[in-house]
Amino acid sequence: MVFQLTNKLAFPDPHYGDPDGLLAVGGDLSIDRLILAYSNGIFPWYAFREELIQWWCPMDRFVIFPDEIHISHSMRTLINKGKYEITFNEAFEDVIQTCGELRMEQEGAWLGTQMMEAYTHLHEQGFAASVEVWEEEQLVGGLYGVTLGRCFFGESMFSLVPSASKLALIRLAQFFREHGGVMIDCQFETPHLKTMGGRHISYDEYMTYIEQDYRF
Repeated sequence: MVFQLTNKLAFPDPHYGDPDGLLAVGGDLSIDRLILAYSNGIFPWYAFREELIQWWCPMDRFVIFPDEIHISHSMRTLINKGKYEITFNEAFEDVIQTCGELRMEQEGAWLGTQMMEAYTHLHEQGFAASVEVWEEEQLVGGLYGVTLGRCFFGESMFSLVPSASKLALIRLAQFFREHGGVMIDCQFETPHLKTMGGRHISYDEYMTYIEQDYRF
């Protein structure tokens, strides 16, 4: 079942959503609604050309646990070369804009102006973060997502040179492992995320990792 949201700041029980994970439509992209959504494992997909905000919450989740990140031999070689510099939160707006521009012509593109503004506001309030990959002064890769407690909810990534987004993800996982992070949500399975250690867990198990952040 797909629910129609109202102005009330609330979401239906995700267990009652469609089998493919579509839970609701409508609502807004306010900071409060986005935080409520992510704290319940729900994320937006704003088909901006149709001007429709969709809210998704699959019962099967694809995640990476920081201790399980897989670094291939070729990636270790690339890291050891020291060719690229990796930073956090140095160019959030550039990362999200590049992610959007590279996908703008794709069917179902979701990173329009409203989404970029919403996540930039989240970043300004400390609830979204970026990882940047630099080749000298040039931004060549990165990723961004939402941060709540000790969980990171990945939204999008890009590479302008081979493996740049993989470098960003590896560094993010290492940072999480060093600072007590428990889970990186990948939203959907992709072949390269699976090779890097991503695996499926149930929604109920997924929520235990989110909820434990609120018990500290």
